[in-house]
Amino acid sequence: MTTQELLRRAKAAKKQVAAATTEEKNQALLCMADQLEAHEADILAANAQDMERAKGTIAPVMLDRLLLTPQRIQDMATGMREVAQLPDPVGQVLRREERPNGLVIEKTASPMGVIAIIYESRPNVTSDAAALALKAGSACVLRCGKEAHQSAAAIVAALQAGLEQAGLPGDSVVLVEDTTRASSTELMQANGLVDLLIPRGGAGLIRACVEQATVPVIQTGTGICHVYVDQAADLNMALDILENAKCSRPSVCNACEVCLVHREVAEQFLPMVYARLVKGRQANPVQLRLDPRAAAIIPGTPAGDQDFDTEFLDYILAVGVVDSVSEAIDHINAHSTGHSEAIITADEAAARAFTTQVDSSSVYWNASTRFTDGGQFGLGCEMGISTQRLHARGPMGLGELCTYKYIVRGDGQTR
Repeated sequence: MTTQELLRRAKAAKKQVAAATTEEKNQALLCMADQLEAHEADILAANAQDMERAKGTIAPVMLDRLLLTPQRIQDMATGMREVAQLPDPVGQVLRREERPNGLVIEKTASPMGVIAIIYESRPNVTSDAAALALKAGSACVLRCGKEAHQSAAAIVAALQAGLEQAGLPGDSVVLVEDTTRASSTELMQANGLVDLLIPRGGAGLIRACVEQATVPVIQTGTGICHVYVDQAADLNMALDILENAKCSRPSVCNACEVCLVHREVAEQFLPMVYARLVKGRQANPVQLRLDPRAAAIIPGTPAGDQDFDTEFLDYILAVGVVDSVSEAIDHINAHSTGHSEAIITADEAAARAFTTQVDSSSVYWNASTRFTDGGQFGLGCEMGISTQRLHARGPMGLGELCTYKYIVRGDGQTR
């Protein structure tokens, strides 16, 4: 089926989805979760095909993003059931105003319509996006990368079976069959068929969407995330946080890519970093890209021109030494992609300066950047991490997937 045909089918389904009651949407989500589990064998078989084709063509950490296991499928189903438990955003009155002339004006959350998502090699995005779009009253058009297409197709087949079981149209969730760049461009320029486009992927994909799209776009995802270790930091805490932020899952957008260290603690802390993240890791030791001041303290590779501006998505960490929290803030605002940054310090004044002056969507004090996630923020599964400033910023949950309209009630007023 062509992309245009799929878009028209999703547009035809959006009216019924928008009109569905909370109970109908929740029942559909529960049926979709059940069907995910029922189709586990088919999904795992499709994923095995994707994994076999991807071996040798993408990095090992990216293979981990592509891999599905019974536990990961269970987690996807659990995420859908959790979305079913969340309050329905559609119809919520965001603000109510009664005017002197008797008009009652209610700013009311309403569905976007058709939400298109372009994403790369993370099959779990398929169910996350479908669940959130459905609960927010919208149809969903999915376009994944070729590496994950067989997995996504098997997942969508299960989700459509659940939708139809619950009495909602299967076309509420559709998967674009064309994995060439042409289909991405079609979605970017599908005026009248796509109401919102969300790209989830690398800098190239997001840049292409921003430059080429004629439909509304929310920028997401690219994460050059920083951990700044202040002179007043608990260094053992800082080391634990840094290891988690860098090593727990380096292929995701909330992983740390840059560590900045105050000069007053650099000679003590950097050897701790080298011992824990390099010498202490038999599997996947971290490659350190060091600025001149850090390189004078520990072994590593001299940092190149782009190392402080690169989302490595791998066991690689750029490390620099700064003279003050102010210098750390300036460095982050100059090099960050606006995703997630952390300060480790016991100094409240330093933390206050950092959290108010760092211009990113999520700013942490004494915690790992890895918490930037819809589930961790209590939003259920997320559609992505918005790094822009308008409409949505940070993890995008149900509220961010709605627009609003003003419903005005009168009793004969004229102007």
